[in-house]
Amino acid sequence: MANVTRIKAKDDGPKSKADKSGDAEVTRKLSVKAKNSENKKVRAKEAAAAKKATRAEKKAAKKAAKEGKKTFILFRPFVAVGRYIRDSFREVRQVRWPDRKSTWKMTLSVILYVFLIAAIIMLLDAFFTFIFNQLLSNI
Repeated sequence: MANVTRIKAKDDGPKSKADKSGDAEVTRKLSVKAKNSENKKVRAKEAAAAKKATRAEKKAAKKAAKEGKKTFILFRPFVAVGRYIRDSFREVRQVRWPDRKSTWKMTLSVILYVFLIAAIIMLLDAFFTFIFNQLLSNI
């Protein structure tokens, strides 16, 4: 947390040279404290960046160690199936499931569109059946 210094304004009368130098000193102290708090923020950001870099290095080393291991050829299908199941569970955890209200809205819209498309296909089928019957009856 930043240190806050409170300065009280004095309206006691005309200021002497001593008061002015005191104000300058307080202003100087405030600017030094402001610089220190900015430096702390910069140092914190640098520390976070360094921490991320070390994590990335560790992750890369771990990945390289895993890639270095070769499994026996008969076990590879089992390893692949296990990896697939693990990745599938990871994906399911990332899904944002809708609430009940939006689920019903989506379900009803799908049912509505299915009936609409089915009606269009039935009308087209009846139209083409009628056309082909007319053409074949004239032969």
